[in-house]
Amino acid sequence: MNYEICEIDEKNSKDVLELRVSEEQRGYIESLEVCLKDAEEWPEFRPVGLYVDGRLVGFAMYGALLDSGGGRNLWLDRLLIDERFQRRGYGRRFTELLIERMLSEYGEQPIYLSVYGENNGAICLYENLGFEFIHEYDSDGELIFRK
Repeated sequence: MNYEICEIDEKNSKDVLELRVSEEQRGYIESLEVCLKDAEEWPEFRPVGLYVDGRLVGFAMYGALLDSGGGRNLWLDRLLIDERFQRRGYGRRFTELLIERMLSEYGEQPIYLSVYGENNGAICLYENLGFEFIHEYDSDGELIFRK
């Protein structure tokens, strides 16, 4: 299989907006309309489409945000796999690829992400990939993990 991470642009943004998560996952991530709007307002974020063999299967957003000390923290801010393509290992593989891409673009440093405590599937995935809960919470009450 060929996995690709592609920038979101005018050509693929309409396709991205058609991606959907399952009903039980809807509270775990913002709508794609909100994600793309956030990316416009926060140029630090990079929205990307996730493709398998040329077919769009998901979306992610990552970036380096300034911290209170004037440094930058890498964040894997959003990740979703369309409900039609879940349970095929795509989430794990794209998380691995996104980590590689982030470290390549920004250099070796910790990567952060946040996840709702009841999102057991995501927590299990992230822990299996080496992320650890740092006993901090974001402004929405999500658990913050670091790798």
